[in-house]
Amino acid sequence: MGRFLQIAGLVIGLAGLVLQFCISIPASMEAGRSLLGSIIFVFSFFTILTNIGAVLVHTSLLSPSGYAWLPAFAGPRMRAGVAVSIALVFIVYATVLARLWQPQGLFLLCDVLLHYVTPALFVLWWLISGADGRTRWSDMSWWVLYPIAYLVYALVRAPLTGEVPYPFLDVAKNGATSVAISALAITGLFLVLCVVAVLADHGIARTRPSKLG
Repeated sequence: MGRFLQIAGLVIGLAGLVLQFCISIPASMEAGRSLLGSIIFVFSFFTILTNIGAVLVHTSLLSPSGYAWLPAFAGPRMRAGVAVSIALVFIVYATVLARLWQPQGLFLLCDVLLHYVTPALFVLWWLISGADGRTRWSDMSWWVLYPIAYLVYALVRAPLTGEVPYPFLDVAKNGATSVAISALAITGLFLVLCVVAVLADHGIARTRPSKLG
């Protein structure tokens, strides 16, 4: 089951990312961005970056040489950290972002794949085969660096480009206080998910032998 979820996560994740790039870059260029600007814009979304991380975890564990390829992505800290981050993608999109726009056609397909399907597959795989009891509470300090670094990047980029990847990060429109509250709320949710991940990892490890699938 674990291997099936890995393969499904890898195939669907790659398909979703490739399709997203193929439709987003031309649309972005039609909106007035350059090719380079369009590529940077697409890579400025937390969803895209996190799904890339999930694909790299699956690839590292499915490679013929085992841990020899991208070993950092095969480790327990990275597996759990990506599980937390991609769960955040699912929750924030489902509760906040999904009601802010109505994508159609291939854009809707990409939204479903990258915000719902790949997070569900990755978290389910991690719970079944990826968790092995080796996470530590101190790992949380490493996991939280990712969303914080992303937030800093998005806020620094905003005044330079005049655009933000997510509406709740728009200081010019919403004000600094509103953005700060949103950032703190999401960071708090992320930390809650970190605690849940460590507890789940240790709990699952006590119920079965440690293994990867």
